[in-house]
Amino acid sequence: MALIDLSAALEMAVCSDTGRVRQLNEDSVLTNVTLGLAVLADGMGGYNAGEVASSMATAVLGSELEHLFNTRPPCQPAESGRTFAEDALADVIARTNAAIYQAAQSQAEYTGMGTTLVAVQFYDDRLLVAHIGDSRLYRLRGGALRQLTRDHSLLQEQIDTGMITAEQARFSQNKNLVTRALGVEPTVNTELNEYDVLPGDIYLLCSDGLNDMMEDEEIAMTLSALSVNLSLCASQLVLQANDHGGRDNVSVVLVKIKAAFPSVHGAGGWWRRMQSWFG
Repeated sequence: MALIDLSAALEMAVCSDTGRVRQLNEDSVLTNVTLGLAVLADGMGGYNAGEVASSMATAVLGSELEHLFNTRPPCQPAESGRTFAEDALADVIARTNAAIYQAAQSQAEYTGMGTTLVAVQFYDDRLLVAHIGDSRLYRLRGGALRQLTRDHSLLQEQIDTGMITAEQARFSQNKNLVTRALGVEPTVNTELNEYDVLPGDIYLLCSDGLNDMMEDEEIAMTLSALSVNLSLCASQLVLQANDHGGRDNVSVVLVKIKAAFPSVHGAGGWWRRMQSWFG
């Protein structure tokens, strides 16, 4: 029996497309609304190697995390002092990195393959995001769109150091040069961050095929206008990216927070209930 079921609190929708230029879709997406898990990976490498890397990433994370969180709640404290979710994501991503790297080393046709990754785990009215590369996570709250991840890319480093402005970055030729990827080195540095979640929030996971084709303001307008129909909204975002040129594969995952989901297993849930009992 599953320890968690967030299907009443969350709604998810997915759309992924090859785009107007590429011949193969090397993006891979996975959602598990019951578990509160969504994963998006944008593969890279020659032939079909990028597709292999991204598919490995979503498949391994999906199966491993489902197994782990059905044996122990993600919000429980771990021996490390972090939540079990943080330890589990860090460990599974490290093992996935090793598996992709080993496959690339042992099979010539997969040499150099890798993938970006953005994975979100919802639990106890919170969101844990694991992030590698330039696939992104956005949040729409109260009509305002905020990018929650920061690209691991050469372009972002140039912006951070003041070499170029954000406006100049829009027209740069270095958009797809990532500084971190899953599976290209024996180990990988995964960025983990946690955020509070509110009913009404809309979360968008996307490959760079979306945000390279659309301005954030246009993404925000589409999310605000169509979020009542999440599947239509996901399809429309992909359609707009393709209408703007579709130069890359484009994938989106949308998550709508329909209700609060405090956990009986987590400290946060107990604290909120105590507050309600005592006013």
